[in-house]
Amino acid sequence: MATSRIAVIDRDLCIKEKCYQCIKVCPVNRMGQECIVVDKESGFPVISEVLCIGCGICAKKCPASCITIINLAKELEHPIYQYGVNAFRLYGLPIPKKGTVSLIGKNGIGKTTTIKLLSKHLMPNFAIFDKKLSEKEILEKLPMETRRYFQQVGKELKISQKPQYVDKLRDVFKGTVEELLEETAGKKKNEIIDLFGMKEILKRKISQLSGGELQKVSMAVAYLQDADIYYFDEFTNYLDIGERLRAAVILKDLGEEKRVVIAEHDLTMLDYVSNYVHVFYGEENTYGVVSGVKNVRAGINEYIQGFLKEENVRFRETEISFSTRSETELKAATRFIYPELKKKFKGFEFKSEAGEIRKGEIVGLVGKNALGKSLLIKMFAGAEKPDEGELVGFEDVKVSYKPQYISAEDVVVREMLEKQNLDSTVFEECKRRLKIHTLMEKKLTELSGGELQRIAITLALSRNADFYLFDEPSAFLDIEQRFQFAELLRKVITESEKSAFVVDHDIVFIDSIANRLITFNGKSSVEGHASKPMNKKDGMNAFLEEVGITMRRDKDTKRPRINKPGSNLDEQQKKSGEYYYTSK
Repeated sequence: MATSRIAVIDRDLCIKEKCYQCIKVCPVNRMGQECIVVDKESGFPVISEVLCIGCGICAKKCPASCITIINLAKELEHPIYQYGVNAFRLYGLPIPKKGTVSLIGKNGIGKTTTIKLLSKHLMPNFAIFDKKLSEKEILEKLPMETRRYFQQVGKELKISQKPQYVDKLRDVFKGTVEELLEETAGKKKNEIIDLFGMKEILKRKISQLSGGELQKVSMAVAYLQDADIYYFDEFTNYLDIGERLRAAVILKDLGEEKRVVIAEHDLTMLDYVSNYVHVFYGEENTYGVVSGVKNVRAGINEYIQGFLKEENVRFRETEISFSTRSETELKAATRFIYPELKKKFKGFEFKSEAGEIRKGEIVGLVGKNALGKSLLIKMFAGAEKPDEGELVGFEDVKVSYKPQYISAEDVVVREMLEKQNLDSTVFEECKRRLKIHTLMEKKLTELSGGELQRIAITLALSRNADFYLFDEPSAFLDIEQRFQFAELLRKVITESEKSAFVVDHDIVFIDSIANRLITFNGKSSVEGHASKPMNKKDGMNAFLEEVGITMRRDKDTKRPRINKPGSNLDEQQKKSGEYYYTSK
């Protein structure tokens, strides 16, 4: 069987004129042919994928680790889109259908590119770079169903899109939330305010909104468009579990009447909202392949297993595993006891019950936004002082703290990390599992949200400390990265008998790491109350009752799934007080 070969050069890492090592070591070049040459305009090396023999020597010898050579076992047709010579390319496109279709896959695999193509913000180029294709030429090259879709978009089919990065809304509208809704919602304004829960932020300017508030406004604006197809790229970022569920219900209801396409990494919400899925596989920032359409349960399970049955393709060596029993309470020695804590700000009061922290355990902090989760973490980190209650003995404890919002300095990643006192064994494991070796020569200011998060959690976990505090570590990470970090965190804490507190809104992630839970309730931005650490069953039951959902485990993969509200199982679990799945 013939093989397709892909050669990609990360130009952000390539040091070109200082190096050209790839040109020197290429066996084809040394035999007199021009497999790798220098582009006269840019100065970057260019690899001929036709002449390349796939030996991988250039990638191994590259001092900047900027070259990726992929030998595909399966012959692929021409990509539907490629960003340039030796750049990322995408094979295949999903077609929106009535209901909600989700795109599932890791970061850098083509999901956002797909949405840009389907919404015509990008047009297919089939890796043809020497000329701009006319619409007629593009349509002639497309499969019949895809051709029909592109012929209709912008004519019979109207598109609405919520972008991945919601902070761009600040650049396009300078007024208040209420003014924006008056422009876009008209007579539906009050209905939309109630639907998305925006009453408290109406008088605020768009420039003053938090990430979660921007997310809700961006979703509302996209939802309000009179469209036939709606695209939502990562709708859960910055939202708490209650807000995520509200958004998921809105999208699920919208899918009953329209065509909805979402790209999302929160597995629980993706499962809850979707009717169908397309699995994306390939190599991060190198190439992506789109699977055929699958029903939601089968598609997610195949993604977890790393094997697509209909396509007969294995795209991951190992299966993402879920224990038949979630992490349980440890009967370990107490490391630290803390008293009842209180803190008051203008307009907000917080109180935490007394509790204790045990050796080798991870405590999850769960609850809605603006109830004091980050505040409690900051108290343990020493960044905030309680008004009442003293953390006696904590001043001698070494703490490693990963904050919720990460600031990026104008410094190279390698230089920043070299200045830190890191555990070399943990650091090397983080580099391997979280794949940060390709980021080492980039500046922090050049990194995406997901890349910056991976650096931040690597730094926090690799420090020599007694307590590890993580505030929303899963934000911007893809599904596989979340599980890699979960395994890393459990391994480090268990083997070292250290302790950790983790705030997060991804239920699957929290379930996979926490031994006990602290639950938060109250009124957001007004008053918050934190429980003492409690066992997983009681904690999750209290948390899910507050949110109003019940959960079960998938019978094949054991992954957590939200029950349909009002279903027999939902009603039975609520009646018995078992909101959280049991491990029978």
